[in-house]
Parts: sequence; C-alpha cells; structure tokens
Amino acid sequence: MEFAELIKTAKVENVQLSCPGLPPIKGTLCITSHHLLLSSQPGGNGEQGTVELWLLIRNVDAVEKRIASSLGTITLKCKDLKVLQLEIPGMEECLNIASSTEALSSMDSVMMMYPFFYRPQSMKLKDGWQLYPLQHYYQQIAAETSAWRLSCINGDFTICSSYPPAVIVPATVDDKVLQKAARFRQGGRFPVLSYYHKKNGTVMLRSSQPLIGPNRKRCQQDELLLSTVLDGGERGFIIDTRSAQAAKQARMMGGGTEPKSSYPRWKRLHRPLERGRLLQESFIKLAEACNDTSLSMDRWLSKLEGSKWLAHVKAALSTACLAAQCMEREEACILVHGAEGTDTTLLVTALAQVILDPNCRTLTGFQGLLEREWIEAGHPFHFRCAHSAYSHARLKQEAPIFLLFLDCVWQLGRQFPFSLQFNERLLLVLFEHTYASCYGTFLCNSEKERCLCEVKEKTHSLWSWLNQPSELNTHLNPLYTYNALVIWPSVEPQSLQLWQGLFLRWIRSSQYLDEAWAEIHRLVTSCEDAPEESAGRTLCHSQPGAAYPLTITGTANEG
Repeated sequence: MEFAELIKTAKVENVQLSCPGLPPIKGTLCITSHHLLLSSQPGGNGEQGTVELWLLIRNVDAVEKRIASSLGTITLKCKDLKVLQLEIPGMEECLNIASSTEALSSMDSVMMMYPFFYRPQSMKLKDGWQLYPLQHYYQQIAAETSAWRLSCINGDFTICSSYPPAVIVPATVDDKVLQKAARFRQGGRFPVLSYYHKKNGTVMLRSSQPLIGPNRKRCQQDELLLSTVLDGGERGFIIDTRSAQAAKQARMMGGGTEPKSSYPRWKRLHRPLERGRLLQESFIKLAEACNDTSLSMDRWLSKLEGSKWLAHVKAALSTACLAAQCMEREEACILVHGAEGTDTTLLVTALAQVILDPNCRTLTGFQGLLEREWIEAGHPFHFRCAHSAYSHARLKQEAPIFLLFLDCVWQLGRQFPFSLQFNERLLLVLFEHTYASCYGTFLCNSEKERCLCEVKEKTHSLWSWLNQPSELNTHLNPLYTYNALVIWPSVEPQSLQLWQGLFLRWIRSSQYLDEAWAEIHRLVTSCEDAPEESAGRTLCHSQPGAAYPLTITGTANEG
C-alpha cells in the first residue's frame, strides 16, 4: 500500500496546537508519510513561518477525536508520554487527519518505517554499525583466559533464530555438542557466556529454559556444557526469573527447569520477575496517575503504589544484585534464564554488569552493553515496544522490559551520582528511540530479522548520531569519576524514587533544574581549568532531573 492512499487530507489551515507548558500555537498543519508538521502563521513584512511541531507519526500511541459543530479536536497521545491537542476547523478535515494518523502510526511493516527513508547529510549509512562487535568483547576475555572461544555455529541462524551469528562458549565444547544442546533449550537458546568477571574468573551465562517436559527428559550435551563451566569442585547457581510454581507449570507444556539429579553442582534460585501483561498494565497505571494533576496527595500516593511500578524496579534490582553477589562475593558462576530467555533474563544480566563492571558504566561501555545484551541477544523490540502507555490496543506481546532496565539504571545513577559517565539525558533518548526513531538500531526482534530487512545496509545507526562530538558532550555526567568498585544499590522502599525526569517531564517544567545543572557543569569545567584553586572543594549533588525542556520538536531533525 502506498503512503498517499492513507493520507486523505494533506493540509489544513488555521489549526491550533495546545500542549502543557506552552502557549497555544496556530498555523498550517501538514501530514506526510512519516510526520505531522505544524508551521506557525507568517508574521508581517513577508516574514516566513517557523516550524513549531515536527512529530514523527510512529511516535503516536493513541488518537482520540471529538467533534463539535464545525470544529474538531484531536488528542494525540505519544509513546514518549507527551500529549498534544489539535483544534481543526471542519468536521471532515478533522476526521481525515485522525484516520490518516491512526493508519500511518500503526503500519507494521518494518521496511516502511522512517529509518529506511531518513538520510541526513552529515552521516554515512555504514557509520556506527561496527562500533561494538562481539569479536572485540571476546578479545578482551581471551586476553584474560583461554577457557572460552568464539563459535560461529549460528552463522546462518539455523541453530537459534534469536541468537547472533557468533556466540562465546567454553573452549573445550565443540559445535556438535552445542547443536544438540540447542535442541534441548526453548528456541534453541543454549547457554552462552554473557559476562566474564576478571576479578575472580567467574562467569555469567544466559539461556532459555530446558525442555525437560513432564517426562523429565535429559540431554547429556547440555549437562556437559554446564559442567564444563565449573572447575574441579566448584558449584554454580541457576537464577530462574520465574516462580517455582510457574516453572513447574511450564513442565506440563514441555519446558521446566534443570533437575538437581542431572545438574548436581548447580543450585537453583527462583526470583520471579514480571515480563508480560502485568508489567504493561503497571506502566499504563503509572502514566495515568502521573497525568492526573487534580489528585490529592493521599490519592496520588495511593495510585503510585497501586501501579506497582516501583515494586517491579525493586524486584529487578534485587535479582541483579543477587547475580552480582554470587559472582563477586560467593565467587561462583551463574546461569540466568526464565522461559524464553529474551526478556527478564537480559534485564538481570545487563543490570548485573552495570553493578559489577566500571567499564559498563562509561558511555561507550554502556552502548556496547546494550548492543551485546539487548540488541544482539534477541530482545524482541518490535513486539515489546509496539505501543507505549496510551494505546487502546492491548497486545499480549507488549511489555516495557527495556524501560524497566533504563529506570533501574537511573536509580543506580541517582544513588551513585559520581559513578556513571553518562547522564539522564542519554537514558531518555534511549527510551524515546526504542518506541519511535529515525534510526534503525532498535528495529526488528532479532539479528536474523535485521539481516533479512537489511537494516544495517539501509538505515543509520543511533550510535553514529550519539557519538558525534556535539551530541556526545550533552550526554556526559560532568561529575563522573572512575570508580573501580562494585556499586551495591539500596533496594529499600525509601531508597527508590519515581523517575520524575521521564514520567513527569511533560507535566512540570524542568527549567530551574536545567539551569542548576548548567551551573554545576560550568563550575566543574572551571575547576578542571584551574585545579590548584579547587583543591579540597566538594560538590554535593544528585543526578539531573528532566533532561529536556518542554519542547514540541520531534526526532526527525536530529543529527
């Protein structure tokens, strides 16, 4: 279907835009294949109009319309949580704009999305896609130990459709063993190395659940693979992100978990984490509470607690801390998995690395972590981020797992404000681009799908834009100091806070907070220029609040 067939009315005059925190803007509204554009009306003396709204249509989560005589009102609820209101003269024009926006925002074809059409002059298509190859990460491990190797057994994606072409596996286990072990794991996701802890040589593996079924099937190759990871009399831990009851029920459907009799040196720990509909409902309830400015204090606190979002944050951080503790303090190897191994598994392994590894807390290291543990590891971004908190469609595949990860990282940055090289602005940018982007980094559900769609050949990488010097500086924490220690967060209820910079950024102005952080940046810069004058000076601070002022500029003009 051509885009033109979906655009019933391309241009409407005298449209008024309203948005919280900004005065109303009246001008000409145009709808294109990927954007809504509103240009303010020209001034006198032939002065040209200026673009006040540039909204990527993919960012629209829900369209609500209301018709009153000759005037129609369209409310656009966006995936980045902002809400826009358009007053359009003419009933027919209003209905046409609403239906066109709904149709264009819900197109499911990946190759029809804006990243395949976005061509900024300052960037080249090949830039950014090879910044964080798994081979480079493997070389860092190989410099420390010869116990692991890089296997290309999945080069054609026939062993596992959600794994990348190359994976890191024990050096003494050959590809024939891996092939048979893959048949014993859901989706072919056999245990692979996620993280090597240089301090004591322990490792973190990830996989999907074993397919033992009700008859307790065994797989010698899978047992061999996991026993090879442990040296001598060592013992390991299996962290299952499902409850014991859920794992037991999975056995009746062909899944299950590793029985003690077949894996005697591995101790199983259940730490249930929500990953589906309940997590999505929690996100929806939180967004509703944040948007209702009429609530009393008691009612607001009740709704915040009722959303259970902070309970999910606590559970995720607690499980990641458990994984980190097993490696750092118990000096034990761990295997993390749930059912499919593409959601809560990645949440735990990625968070544990931020806690343990100072390199993952740098800007480039964090980007590499996202590539390795989320994008290449097969988190289904296309399914999970199809809608945000406002959509009236309730698809069971949607879940804000990656948003939960970003929130947990924000909590770490707030509790350890010197230890993360990047600031809150980066986390907000990542949140926006997972749901609607002009870059191809978060497109599709796996590396296999990205190869089939030729994403790396036909779209730009988000990292290419983020790592430009002009952009890079805006995402750095001016108070960062390298911290080689493990950062153990507090997960007590009093220690966890609502991420106001995301959930409230369109509700209240961040002007004064932005000004305060600009002054902090100036002070730090001046201290660096004159270190002898700043000896002994300490700045007390917390992480920044909202990273952006309240603007109506979309992502189309980035880069």
